[in-house]
Amino acid sequence: MNYEPPFAPRTKNMGANMIREILKVVSQPGMTSLAGGIPAPESFPLDIIKELTDIVLQKYSWRALQYDPTEGFTPLREALVAYLEKKGIKTAAAEICISSGSQGVLDAIGKIFISKGDTIAVEAPTYLGAISAFNPYEPRYVCMEMDEDGLIPDELEKVLNNTKVKFVYLVPTFQNPTGRTIPLERRRKIVALVEKYNAILIEDDPYSALRYRGEPIPTFKSMSPDHVVYTTTLSKVFAPGLRIGIYVAPEPIRRWLVTAKQGIDLHSSTFNQALACEYISGGYLDRQLPKIINLYKPKQEAMLSALEKYFPAEYSWSKPEGGMFIWAEGPKGADLVKLYWKCIERKTAFVPGKYFYPHPNQGLETMRLNYTMSDEGNIEGAIKTISEVIASGF
Repeated sequence: MNYEPPFAPRTKNMGANMIREILKVVSQPGMTSLAGGIPAPESFPLDIIKELTDIVLQKYSWRALQYDPTEGFTPLREALVAYLEKKGIKTAAAEICISSGSQGVLDAIGKIFISKGDTIAVEAPTYLGAISAFNPYEPRYVCMEMDEDGLIPDELEKVLNNTKVKFVYLVPTFQNPTGRTIPLERRRKIVALVEKYNAILIEDDPYSALRYRGEPIPTFKSMSPDHVVYTTTLSKVFAPGLRIGIYVAPEPIRRWLVTAKQGIDLHSSTFNQALACEYISGGYLDRQLPKIINLYKPKQEAMLSALEKYFPAEYSWSKPEGGMFIWAEGPKGADLVKLYWKCIERKTAFVPGKYFYPHPNQGLETMRLNYTMSDEGNIEGAIKTISEVIASGF
């Protein structure tokens, strides 16, 4: 049978996630990978999962295995009130909803907001998973420039003043892929612009709990609750396989996001949500988070030190206070996709930065480096290898 005719035209925009494809390449034996954007297995609370499972089955019995409301498992939503308040987000349990990872709500956002040809504003570069979620709905992207402090407010004003955008999508804290964080004064300017132009801001916040230095910065949601859809996840502080995403949105938007989810999967796993509930309400997260930070902090320091030691002077890189990524940039004209393949030959991997841009041929001279999945010795060795390939002219 010829299967080509039945597919909708939108499928032409549904390319494979390039990082997933890269991870297939770098999974070969002997490879040192700085490519993945995934938590280290050592960060998972394996020692308490059985205990949490026993608590859930005793406390909730069959209810933990039953269908549940689309909005989420009620005890988890109640536990998240205090969790979000620590981020400055004051909300009620009824206003908190659960998705199947952050990716679930990003897809729902695309579904309820984007018609073919609609414009959405994103940082350049931006999170590849968001591009993958939005692309099937055939938007037009307008890219906003960044510097070491993230999105430049004047760039946002140019866009909002000249273009009708459905929403602005930002990863403002320890951004994936750059690791950059928008400082407080700049956040205030961005909020003022969003409110001035009556825009909707999607604040994607997966990494803010992974802070190794410095002080927390208020979320956009805490500064402008009526204009911000806030989404976060427990994937980086509990376990990504449980697929627990969290969002808080203004009521009219929340209602449509819930309706969209009903057509996708009815609700996220009740049992997994019950585990997350006990993980938070039982104080396990408060005890586990310092362990995760103590695991990642020396890895990040090892990468920053190796970059300083080995990378050539014409390269620059971000110096984040937390998160999972460092972004490096070479001189204009450098082809770091070519560098990537040469490094693969030497059993060392990273992600070429071009895949984090919505338009082809952007970011060819950039790369994303991850440090969570390697130990300090392998990190230094990998950076040294990349530097040697750069020095060879690749």
